[in-house]
Amino acid sequence: MMTRAALILTINPGTTTTRFGLFAPDAGAVTPVTEATIEHDEKAMASFAEIADQLEFRAQAIAEFLSTIPGGVTLGAVAGRGGMLSPVPAGVIAVNDALVAFALHTPVYRHASNLGAPLAQAIARQHGIPAFIVDPVSVDELPDVARVSGFPELPRFSFVHALNIRACGRRLADGLGKPFEGLNAVVAHMGAGVSIAAIKNGRIVESSNRMENSPFSPERAGGLPIMPLIELCYSGKYTHAELTRKLYGQGGVFAYLGTKDMRQVEARIAGGDAQAALVWEAMIYQFRKAIGAMAAVLDFQSDGIILTGGMAHSPCVVEALTAGCRALAPVHVYPGSHESEALAAGAARVMAGVETALNWPVVPGGERIAC
Repeated sequence: MMTRAALILTINPGTTTTRFGLFAPDAGAVTPVTEATIEHDEKAMASFAEIADQLEFRAQAIAEFLSTIPGGVTLGAVAGRGGMLSPVPAGVIAVNDALVAFALHTPVYRHASNLGAPLAQAIARQHGIPAFIVDPVSVDELPDVARVSGFPELPRFSFVHALNIRACGRRLADGLGKPFEGLNAVVAHMGAGVSIAAIKNGRIVESSNRMENSPFSPERAGGLPIMPLIELCYSGKYTHAELTRKLYGQGGVFAYLGTKDMRQVEARIAGGDAQAALVWEAMIYQFRKAIGAMAAVLDFQSDGIILTGGMAHSPCVVEALTAGCRALAPVHVYPGSHESEALAAGAARVMAGVETALNWPVVPGGERIAC
């Protein structure tokens, strides 16, 4: 049983960072106690042949972080960032050996976030407490009608910033005084990657898929003209790995302007850089199109449009999107990412008995929408 003094530890591994948070739970809600980010040396991280090999290194970093807390800390639960898993329902998933093995050895994509569940389990075992993941990017609530792509061998699937999107949806629902399960909203998560999603009755029923069909972002190419892309794949100009890296990590704004920092882009625009202005305007243009498409999924009956992620800190971005989208629904701005708090809140809901954790392996349920 978790005592009132026990805290929830959150773990969010990035490519060269590990972010931590400590939160005090209270009846399914949480209050931040402290958050920190450890910056890992890029050369040190590159020395590991596989991401899974970083587990012990990062676990030691977490132990060192906890040792710096004055007076020590009592933990009641650990919540790790869900990695690149196979499709799962939304919600909280209890970490077990099978989930850890999948995340380490057979994930859908290789990414540092796959270490979230293994790290949570390692710390949880040391303290004799439960470990969870919450709303990984593979949350799949698409109805059958949304999966039909136009080519049977390539069905559409969901890969979305579910953790922050659902957290922001809950925040809007609370502000409107309605249950999250009754919320209809469009959420634009705008960070290094972009997900623009439609929430219908609390479910992410459609999204721009942050890795393939999304607008371009500071570092990702997003959806591209398919025939020229096929030609490029077979041109011999790039290897598979090189082209993947070009599109995912070196695409988008970076491919045009050589920077992923949108603050630098806006400074260049202010200085009269016409190319920077064009690329910025094109990105906003694509955001507007995607938001409009998601509003159409909701029959243009939405409780609101949410702008979130790092780019929502920019007054220029917010002003441009609000001007273009406010005719669809009221625009709400929740800047930054709320991932650590969302992880802790998921664990807190389970510990308070408000929500029941799912057990891995788990598969999403489908829904049919008739024409």
